[in-house]
Amino acid sequence: MFDYISVKQASDKWGISKRRIQKLCEENRINGVVRFGRVWAIPKDAPKPADSRLKENRKKGR
Repeated sequence: MFDYISVKQASDKWGISKRRIQKLCEENRINGVVRFGRVWAIPKDAPKPADSRLKENRKKGR
């Protein structure tokens, strides 16, 4: 498990709440995320997903 970080570690790294990261994992918005029982494993090199709730980050045509 050296190539993965926990939700808590991702929260500290990206500056967003643990709950928000859990929701991003559930929605498959983080590439390479894996679930082991009740625990999410996030790849160390995964980029912070864009916040689609903000207008400037939405895809064109929506």
